[in-house]
Amino acid sequence: MKLAIFSALAALAGTAASAGGYQAPVVETTPAAVVETAAAEVDWTGFYAGLQYGQGNADLSFGSASADIGDFDAWGLHAGYLRDMGKYVLGGELDYNRLTGDGDGHADLWRLRGRVGADLGKFQPYLTLGVARYSEEDLSETGFTYGIGAEYLFTPRLSMGVEYSRNSFRDVADVDGLDLDADAVQLRASFRF
Repeated sequence: MKLAIFSALAALAGTAASAGGYQAPVVETTPAAVVETAAAEVDWTGFYAGLQYGQGNADLSFGSASADIGDFDAWGLHAGYLRDMGKYVLGGELDYNRLTGDGDGHADLWRLRGRVGADLGKFQPYLTLGVARYSEEDLSETGFTYGIGAEYLFTPRLSMGVEYSRNSFRDVADVDGLDLDADAVQLRASFRF
């Protein structure tokens, strides 16, 4: 009798399986929420102002002869405006440097420069080109200046950088062929508005 019952149950199970086939139980799952984090865009556009300090060397040349005038410290202020164009950053800057040499003498250096940089996120290498005005006691000369630098944006309002510049003045003191050149390396800190 037991055999008949097991045979009947097996037949029923076989019939049910062949009629609809086996279906796995349905388990409803909720897809995990996808969180997209967009990288924060860095925008260099805006006004800035700051301080700079550096050291440099100046020399006089007349034809093939040249003389080293000496080393100097350069303390200064700068202010400017930058416009972020995507891959490039364009701008202009006015700066003032107080130059002090080994002795008691000092000089003033004003520069108005254009600036073009590469927008690499928080890092920006750049080139400068402009006009410079050098003055001390009875001497005042206008020349040109150019340089290269790099700046890093630590916060949206604070950046720091380093810059090399060369300032060249021709026919100093109205003497044909007497040239004054000054090289400087400066550390800069800028606050952005």
